[in-house]
Amino acid sequence: MEFDENTLQAFEASYKAGYRGFETDIRMTKDGELFITHDSNLERTTNGTGVLEEKTADEIKALDTKKGNKMLLFDEFVKWIASKGDMEYVEFELKTKPEKYYPEDKLHEYCDRIYKSVMAVKPANALFIITSSDERGLLYIKNKYPDAQLLWIVSKPVNDETIDKCLSLGIPRIGAMMEGTSRAMVKKAHDKGLIVSLWPSHTLDDIMLGVYLGSNTLCTDIPIKTKKFITKKAKWIKAEF
Repeated sequence: MEFDENTLQAFEASYKAGYRGFETDIRMTKDGELFITHDSNLERTTNGTGVLEEKTADEIKALDTKKGNKMLLFDEFVKWIASKGDMEYVEFELKTKPEKYYPEDKLHEYCDRIYKSVMAVKPANALFIITSSDERGLLYIKNKYPDAQLLWIVSKPVNDETIDKCLSLGIPRIGAMMEGTSRAMVKKAHDKGLIVSLWPSHTLDDIMLGVYLGSNTLCTDIPIKTKKFITKKAKWIKAEF
């Protein structure tokens, strides 16, 4: 990983490198503050312990990442997006698992705040997508905000089962595991009208595999290395950053 994940420093460095497409993760503290972070448990990425959803906002603000950065508030990230004005693509992942921390009333508040905040700063021609592996949040947003762009994340490859499930949810995008996915299944998903995103993309080999499989979008932990490789050595890849 090239940067300290989900920090303003990482987003700014990628932006300066020419990226206008980003992905991030959002969690809620027990007193209702939203933070940008992937894990529920704090140990991997911060100097804290325990579970974010069991902490107050002040407790999270007091933490540092393992690389010495502050935890990024969702509102700060939204302001950063607004300050740029030229974002083209952003995925906002609803991190609402373990589900016990997000009962229906809290889940709805969480979804409403995220959707309204990001749509308020979305440039007219940008594509902002709400993603999640938790069907509850996606279906709530789908029903309440019919114009929302959604992506369902599944820890399985693209196959008949996951294609059918995504279609049954009425969600036009699937984010599936690269491992076990075939080019034929990606084509089948495309033929059924689905847009495919594959993960993970930790290495250049992952990027190339995703391209060969026919993935529409790929997120990467190595944005600078990926951009340099595509622009200098793989110009045949039609990529937007």
